[in-house]
Amino acid sequence: MLPSHPIGRWTPRPQQRCSRRDFLVFCIGFVGVSCASAGSTTNTHPAVTSSPPFTITSTATAPVSYHGIYTGHEGQVWGVSWSPDGKHIASASADGTVQVWDPETGRTLLTYTGHIRRVQTVAWSPDGRRIASAGDDKTVQVWDATTGTLRVTYRGHTNDVLGVAWSPDSSRIASGSDDGTAQIWDAATGNTRLIYRGHASFVKHVPWSPDGRRIASASDDGTVQVWDATTGRKLLTLGASGIARWVAAWSPDGRRIVSAFGNDLYQNGFETVGVWDATTGRTLLVYNGHGASTSSVADGVLGLAWSLDGTRIASGGADATVQIWDARTGSRLVIDQRDHKPVWDVAWSPDGERLAVASWDGTVIIWQPPA
Repeated sequence: MLPSHPIGRWTPRPQQRCSRRDFLVFCIGFVGVSCASAGSTTNTHPAVTSSPPFTITSTATAPVSYHGIYTGHEGQVWGVSWSPDGKHIASASADGTVQVWDPETGRTLLTYTGHIRRVQTVAWSPDGRRIASAGDDKTVQVWDATTGTLRVTYRGHTNDVLGVAWSPDSSRIASGSDDGTAQIWDAATGNTRLIYRGHASFVKHVPWSPDGRRIASASDDGTVQVWDATTGRKLLTLGASGIARWVAAWSPDGRRIVSAFGNDLYQNGFETVGVWDATTGRTLLVYNGHGASTSSVADGVLGLAWSLDGTRIASGGADATVQIWDARTGSRLVIDQRDHKPVWDVAWSPDGERLAVASWDGTVIIWQPPA
C-alpha cells in the first residue's frame, strides 16, 4: 500500500493568479529544512514542524500560475526529474534520499534510501521503468521506479558523482564526477563501455543528444565538450575561459546547446548563459539576465532546461530567480523571485506546460508558466 503524505508536505495551488506586483502567500505548515550536509539516513518520513506562512514574491513579467510546493525533504533539493508520462517527479536531496511523488497532490509514493551520503542528481529512464541517482557516496544506483528495488550499483568513479543522464533508448547511462571523468556504462549490467578523460577538472552535467550519438559534458575547467558517445572522440569544444561551466542542455532538435557559467560575473554584474551551434560551436546568443548570487554557498546559473518545442529556455540560479526567455532572441518572458533562496535545478514537464523548480530551501515548487 502506498503511504499517504503527512499534512503540511504539500501546498496546493491558490485560487488567484499572481502578477508582477502581487505577493503570492501560501499559508502552510512548513517542514523545517536543514541546510547542513547530511550523512547517512534511514528516515523515510521527515517530521513536520509548524512555521509562519511561506511567502513567494513574484516579479514575473507575465502572470505565473502556481500549483503547489513539495516540502518532503529535510535538506537542499539538488535535482528533479519528471517521469516520461508526467505523472510523477523524483527529487534528489542533501538529506540522502530520493523521493518520488505526485505533482498533482504532493503525495509521496516512494522514498529511496539506498545512498549513504548526499544525493546530488537524479534521472528518470526514458522508458519510465527505472531511476538513476548518484551523489557523494561515489556510486550511481539504478532502481525500480515503482518499488524502489535496487537493480544496479555502478562503482566506476573514484569521487563524488555529480551528474547522470540516460541514453534516449534507456540502454546506457552517462555519469560525470568530481574525479574529472565522464563515463558511459550499461544500464542493465553496470559494465563500463567508455571513460572520457578530456576534461581538466570535475564534470557536472553529461546530457545525451536527442539522437543518442553525442554527449555534451560541462566541466569546472571552463569548457563544454561534445564527443562521440560510442568512441569517445572529441568533436567540439565550447568555451575556453577557465570559468566553470556547470550545466549544459541540448535543444530538442539537437541543433543547439545551452550552457551556463557556474561562477563568473559578466560585465555589469550579470551571470551569463550561452546558446551555441552544436555542430560548429558558433555562439548564437548570450543571455545575461541573472544577477549576482544571493548566497555564499552557490554561484552562477545552476539549472537549465529547454521547452518541449525548443522556443524557450528556463534558467535558475544562485540569484534566487527562475527566468524564462526566448531561445532565439534572448528576450525575457518571465522572471520569478524565490525569496533569496538559490535555485539548484529546473525541469519542464514532458507536456511542456509545467516547470519543477528545486531549491536550496528544501522545496520543489510546481508552476505553470504563461504560454
